[in-house]
Amino acid sequence: MMTIRRSDERGGGDYGWLKTQHTFSFDQYYDPEWMNFRSLRVINEDWVAPGAGFPMHPHRDMEIITYVLEGALEHEDSMGNGSTIRPGDGQRMSAGTGVRHSEANPSKTESVHLLQIWIMPDRPGHEPGYEQKEFPATEKQNKLRLLASPDGSDGSVTIHQDAKLYVSLLSSGKELKHSLASGRSAWLQVAKGAVELNGQKLNQGDGAAVRNEPELGIKAAADSEILLFDLA
Repeated sequence: MMTIRRSDERGGGDYGWLKTQHTFSFDQYYDPEWMNFRSLRVINEDWVAPGAGFPMHPHRDMEIITYVLEGALEHEDSMGNGSTIRPGDGQRMSAGTGVRHSEANPSKTESVHLLQIWIMPDRPGHEPGYEQKEFPATEKQNKLRLLASPDGSDGSVTIHQDAKLYVSLLSSGKELKHSLASGRSAWLQVAKGAVELNGQKLNQGDGAAVRNEPELGIKAAADSEILLFDLA
């Protein structure tokens, strides 16, 4: 069974310094039918204007993954981490018992386009943590590259949840298969381009919740960038 979340049905708004679209209920946007999917709580697509950003603010008991599509994002947090996140990087912050962080666009001329992802942890009270790794385009080209997992396998960043995040850069016409173990579900998010998921057309910004289907067939209708969540 597949439920499609179309891009133009998402919440959010344009605040000048920030344009944002929320797949699930977030902040001032509330839709009881779209609170989360399994442990996946937030997929926010953000465009942050040059020189703008989110000031220092708190989080707790959440696994936060930042995936930059275009531009660069500067990160600072109360754990003492400071970094710049660019396309190809996978950054994970475990908020755990509590952490504060800020995110800013350092460019004076270009916006930064990113996906902010929250995954609910397997339990409250983990120790806060931070991890960032580069995932070269060659490792994602026409194949699924594991970016986040509960055990850090294949060089992925580690999250406190039975969930795996794969990313792929798919050339037009190319197709991927992904098997789902019994009892598991999936969410596919189209970050760029357009694909067909088990025959259903998805465009940029669309997402799809998949339940009770043993195999996913993902075919690119254009050059595309996708994120695939394999969820308990």
